Amino acid sequence: ATRPRPPEAAKAQLRQGVADMRERPWKIPESVLVVVHTSALEVLLIRRTGDDDLWQSVTGSKDFDDEPLAHTAAREVEEETGIQCGEGSPLAPRLLDWQRRNVYEILPRWRARYAPGVSSNTEHLFSLCVPAPLAPRLDPCEHTAWRWLPCEEAAEATFSSTNAAAILLLPQFAR
Repeated sequence: ATRPRPPEAAKAQLRQGVADMRERPWKIPESVLVVVHTSALEVLLIRRTGDDDLWQSVTGSKDFDDEPLAHTAAREVEEETGIQCGEGSPLAPRLLDWQRRNVYEILPRWRARYAPGVSSNTEHLFSLCVPAPLAPRLDPCEHTAWRWLPCEEAAEATFSSTNAAAILLLPQFAR
């Protein structure tokens, strides 16, 4: 089966989106990490595209300097999993800002995304408790697979030490 070709307006919008991406400013070195979990402390991990062994929780940078962190967290959860937890959604009260942050060195392979001279990122920790394990809707440009694991196994499976530490803190913050 062939896909229908988009109308000219859609093609123009797509071309503009590609142009906007080329002109996009540097990534802001302030991000969120959201541990998505159940009340039984099962943790959702997603695998980064192109990296078979890089499993992680939901992460992402602010889109603009004064974007509220809770908005960044809800936006990233929806973009990366399809789970809606922004203001007004049923899960909004279950998105919890831990009021904790990590500062870490940006891996050399990702530094080109940031302005020259930027070498560290500040990561703010959040969690989202969902009623039961669910099948997330992944963006294949960002993630290729998902799995739910018990807390300790999830901490062992993630590639990031700050992500692992956050997962191990989950019992203190889960509600």
